[in-house]
Amino acid sequence: MASSAALTAEQERVLARLVARYPVADALGDRFAAAGHELYLVGGTVRDALLGRTSDLDFATSAAPAQTERVLTGWADHVWLTGARFGTVSARKDGWSVEVTTFRSEAYRSGSRHPEVAFAGDIDTDLSRRDFTVNAMAVRLPEHRFVDPFGGLADLRERILRTPLDPATSFSDDPLRMVRLARFVAVLDARADDAARKAATAMAGELDHISRERIRDELNKLIVAPRQAEGMDLLVDTGLADRFLPEIPGLRMQHDPLHHHKDVYRHSLAVVDGCPGDDPTLRLAALLHDIGKPATREFHPGGKVSFHHHEVVGARMARRRLQELRYPNDQVADVADLVFLHLRFHGYAEGVWTDSAVRRYVRDAGSPQQLRRLNALSRADVTTRNVAKARRLRRAMDDLEARIERLQQEEELARIRPPLDGRAVMAHLGIPPGPLVGEALAFLLEARLDRGPIPEDEAYRLLDAWMTARST
Repeated sequence: MASSAALTAEQERVLARLVARYPVADALGDRFAAAGHELYLVGGTVRDALLGRTSDLDFATSAAPAQTERVLTGWADHVWLTGARFGTVSARKDGWSVEVTTFRSEAYRSGSRHPEVAFAGDIDTDLSRRDFTVNAMAVRLPEHRFVDPFGGLADLRERILRTPLDPATSFSDDPLRMVRLARFVAVLDARADDAARKAATAMAGELDHISRERIRDELNKLIVAPRQAEGMDLLVDTGLADRFLPEIPGLRMQHDPLHHHKDVYRHSLAVVDGCPGDDPTLRLAALLHDIGKPATREFHPGGKVSFHHHEVVGARMARRRLQELRYPNDQVADVADLVFLHLRFHGYAEGVWTDSAVRRYVRDAGSPQQLRRLNALSRADVTTRNVAKARRLRRAMDDLEARIERLQQEEELARIRPPLDGRAVMAHLGIPPGPLVGEALAFLLEARLDRGPIPEDEAYRLLDAWMTARST
């Protein structure tokens, strides 16, 4: 690798290992050089290598998309042109996925929700139009020459996020970069420099021109990041969150010196941190679980504050917000259900439930995955500083999970069904398909939840008694 005064000896070794780890990189470099084109490893690939992480391979080239296609054809196992109009040609070779993009710059016209792509003439121009200096580094292939025209390496060392150009220009090129600023704060444990923060604050309204899907994708990456709270703080402090997730700034309710209650915003971020970082659905539910509190807050004598039915209001709000952000319907439903159910455990902590109540808790949670999420959310929701109270709640959840496990083994709770199916009900009662069959099955399901497993002969006796009572 060519020497660079900016790189330490260890970082030079890291970049050398990067190229050695991906033999496809040098092979591509040789092919593009032979065809008279430049090729660089760029962006996150270089950044993550310097941090000792792995990531997808991204390449930038002086070749136009049609020229890139010709270079790859005959070498790659497969070539895709679906992104060619944006300058990107994708390929696969010996199991490696490759994306090669022509030097380019992106900009939004006022009122447009999608970028317009223009091809650039050199790597420095291409790097200048990238989001942050830490993502504006490159390695030329096959020479292995490090390229860092905007000081990205120094910023990576200092963990600071700056834009290669003036931030107003960078954010005008693509307003989504303001949300990405918060995402990289969370992912890299970095801080936004003052100029970027001020520009994001002044330009927050430009997010209205960005498609909800693109914002959703950035939020998904932020919410599972190690420093999600710092990233969310940036979104809220700059006013960016007001443009697409206003319920979160709304949790910063004004504190009354007479009516003390905990900081709902800080509590929510702590709950997110308490949930596993590999489940975005769970973390979204944690973020949104208390968004119904501002609308339901009531003050009472003695300084007490209540939020009656905030879980009901919050579930409706979560559903609307996630639909607005174009989340998949099943994920919307899962998050809304978790918000609705997040207080259910507290009833157990206040008094031991019957087996019937435990069965209903499992049934209402839904799938085994949702049950695990609900239990994890309930555990994370305990952020009290009262050590004794926290210990009591943890013991209560341990006990509930042990009882669920016992009942699972004894009764197969995950497959709780009425003891008779619809055909059996219709045959026994002599009735046709219709609402009455549904009512009968609902009655039998409630009986199953109350009593546990019910033998078939007993189920028929219960069904007869129900029908007699209903007819009188």
